Amino acid sequence: MKIKNHLYKIINILQQKNIILQPTNKILQSMIKAQRLLNCIKLAGPSAFKTIWWLTKIMVSLSFVILLLQYFGIIEWISFWLTPLFSHFGLPGEAALAYVSGYFVNCYSAIAVMTTLDLSTRAATILAVMVLCSHNMIVETTVQHKTGSPVIKIVIVRTLSALILGWVLNKIMPGSFESSSVANDIQEKLTFAFMLKDWALRTIKNVMLMAVIVYLLTVLQKILTEYGIIEYISRFLKPVMIFFGLPEKTAFLWLVSNTLGLAYGAGIMIEEAEKGETTKEENDLLNMHIGISHSNLEDLLLFTAAGGAYLWMLLSRWVMSWIWVWGIRVYKSISL
Repeated sequence: MKIKNHLYKIINILQQKNIILQPTNKILQSMIKAQRLLNCIKLAGPSAFKTIWWLTKIMVSLSFVILLLQYFGIIEWISFWLTPLFSHFGLPGEAALAYVSGYFVNCYSAIAVMTTLDLSTRAATILAVMVLCSHNMIVETTVQHKTGSPVIKIVIVRTLSALILGWVLNKIMPGSFESSSVANDIQEKLTFAFMLKDWALRTIKNVMLMAVIVYLLTVLQKILTEYGIIEYISRFLKPVMIFFGLPEKTAFLWLVSNTLGLAYGAGIMIEEAEKGETTKEENDLLNMHIGISHSNLEDLLLFTAAGGAYLWMLLSRWVMSWIWVWGIRVYKSISL
């Protein structure tokens, strides 16, 4: 900003003394614009790398713990005991493994199990909604806690949302309970060496993708702030924010989280919170929403390909997030 102001002063002085010609003026104007962009890129570096390093430590360490849970059969054991519960959601017992895999790992793990089941569109949609509400719980809860929300609160809200929506959708969606046949009954016990290699490759890929996206998003945020575009985004999305009960200043974070994903949105949210741009209460409200509804491009398309109904998966979670946010706001207003 200081460089830009100094350049403008120099241009004005030269113009007043008729020393500068119009073509030169245009060149200097272009230099100023380029300098503003370079400053945005430069400023994005430290904060982006700080977030990337923190997320990398979380992703690597926690995903390795989950790998051990998978290898020692703990996730399958949890799934076995949850099997009777899934009849209340109109799902076959085998769907428990898909849900638990998604709960501790991610959507890809749940989809991998879903592809081994012969699920109807109705059953696939219900299972997908439950996974979308509460997948990758350990990693994403850690990320959301960093932005100001209590761990217990996040886990309860996301898990209850999954169970409630599963039960409600079973009651209101057309069709009835259908048993499932397992497409692949025989599954070989994978060696730890194979699982470790697969984990390492996936982790490296995920960390690299995360690093690129977080850095580009941070640069984008700096550019949008520099040119005042975030204010226009906030105004444009103001009716949406009002409807969902969210602060207007969280519009950009809401947009990033709902399109790209929670972790990427949280990366920017952490920086905003540290700078005092958003308060802990504002971040907490946003976390209640994006915890239930995020990554509505890639994840929803993947579950749609796996047999789910897109609009049911999207709108049901928006309704649930609306209920949670407004419920919290009403409760706080009454208790004051």
